Amino acid sequence: MGQEHLTGPGKPLRRMLETGRLHSFLLWGPPGSGKTTLARLLAQGVGKEMIALSAVNAGVKEIKEAVARAREVGGLVLFLDEIHRFNKSQQDALLPHVESGLLTLIGATTENPSFEVNPALRSRARVYVLKPLDEDAVRRVLERALGHPEGLEGVEAEPEALELVAQASLGDARRALSALEMAAQLGHGRVDVGAVKEALGSQTVVFDKEGEAFYDLISALHKSVRGNHPDAALYYFARMLEGGADPLYLARRLVRMAAEDVGLADPLALRLAVAARDTYEFLGSPEGELALAQLVVYLALAPKSNSVYVAWKKAQDLARQHPAAPVPLNLRNAPTGLMKQLGYGEAYAYYHDDPEGSFAQPYWPEGMRPAELYEASGEGWEERVRERLKSLRERFRKAEGSQPHRR
Repeated sequence: MGQEHLTGPGKPLRRMLETGRLHSFLLWGPPGSGKTTLARLLAQGVGKEMIALSAVNAGVKEIKEAVARAREVGGLVLFLDEIHRFNKSQQDALLPHVESGLLTLIGATTENPSFEVNPALRSRARVYVLKPLDEDAVRRVLERALGHPEGLEGVEAEPEALELVAQASLGDARRALSALEMAAQLGHGRVDVGAVKEALGSQTVVFDKEGEAFYDLISALHKSVRGNHPDAALYYFARMLEGGADPLYLARRLVRMAAEDVGLADPLALRLAVAARDTYEFLGSPEGELALAQLVVYLALAPKSNSVYVAWKKAQDLARQHPAAPVPLNLRNAPTGLMKQLGYGEAYAYYHDDPEGSFAQPYWPEGMRPAELYEASGEGWEERVRERLKSLRERFRKAEGSQPHRR
């Protein structure tokens, strides 16, 4: 069920079955999306022997045994579940046999192969991405199980109960089948909504806090805030909290969004972000989560500007290009008599006493071309200061033009 983008007419896995030729590939997808089933179907469909191993408890010894068997039968399919758990040397042991064609490797993983599978092995095996099953596909799997002699044939199930199982499975057919089986036991051969709820227990949204799903969600939250979409931002924020994310981690990310994406378009945003973090630390969960949710909405609705973020990157680049340019003497501090004799602080024009002289004095190190790093955006508070910035720079340029050339 599902995965029509790979199994439909003209699609890669269907073509392999029709031509009877398999190449090595990796199936990357969430639990219960059909990785093992597809591997078995493909091996059977092209008439090749398959050895199935799990990287959790297999090692180089088992790989050598599979290679020996492949030599006996002239090649076979090696299905390696959770291939991301093999270390580099174990993965390297597969390379020569995959490259020679002795082993046709089908690897299954829930983790991103870009990070977990060696580039050398990845280059010899195409990657096919499996999607979580939609609710309709899961429901059809459940209906098939109810009519299958090796499944739950004879068990009656209410349509509403099947819908609830399909919804709660989060696209995982294996989880759905386990829940259906338990509900059938609890209901003594009849599956109703009550039995399903008891079977499901207190399931919550779960993700691997160190895995890609976690960073996909935080990325979606950040981009929804940046894209001015409070509803989507709240949804992703709630998903992360329900999945067990540390609220203070989320608070820190929200403070970063206030500085990076709202910036000076709304200077109040950063203060509110820090206040929301402090509120959570004071109240804890669940009361403090409301303050963070309020912050999510505020940041999503706030005008956006990354002008300071961009200016800061430019300033860092400029500092690396000119790491030792001498500060003009007029801007230097002169706490000692010797420094004063050397000209430190000499001719410094104090703005409040001499505004025009302040504009005329040098601010950049000698030999450096003055740079305009910060550009005010047209959003929020920065829209009001843009004209002032333009006027200030014009005064600097005018004053600089009236001074002797210093470069």
